[in-house]
Amino acid sequence: MKKLLSILLMMAAALTTQAADYPYLTFVTTDGAKASVSVSSLTLTVSGTTLTAGSQQFTLTNLSKMYFSATDETTGIGDLRTDDLQLQDAEIYDLSGKKIVNSKSSNSKLPNGAYIVKTKQGTYKIIVK
Repeated sequence: MKKLLSILLMMAAALTTQAADYPYLTFVTTDGAKASVSVSSLTLTVSGTTLTAGSQQFTLTNLSKMYFSATDETTGIGDLRTDDLQLQDAEIYDLSGKKIVNSKSSNSKLPNGAYIVKTKQGTYKIIVK
């Protein structure tokens, strides 16, 4: 019995150590979307059928899995103001996937339309009017 208890305690300590090596907790929904939350000062709360993790909220029935990860694995496209493009090294693509311009290598203005912008921080959509 003591041997079994010792083994269980060692396994629990190993899992705790492994979790400390990962700065993000990633949630995967049933539709495949991913959202990552920083584990520093993370609070998880369940209220009814809703899980709140940091600033993210999930319906429990829509969660497929969650795991610790080394990088922010958030999927999707965020919003970005065009004024921010001068501050970042960004690649700009049209909706067909053709690369239009690097923001640092060109000072030209984009024509009206929708674009995908890739930066080191993530992928964003912009609409130029």
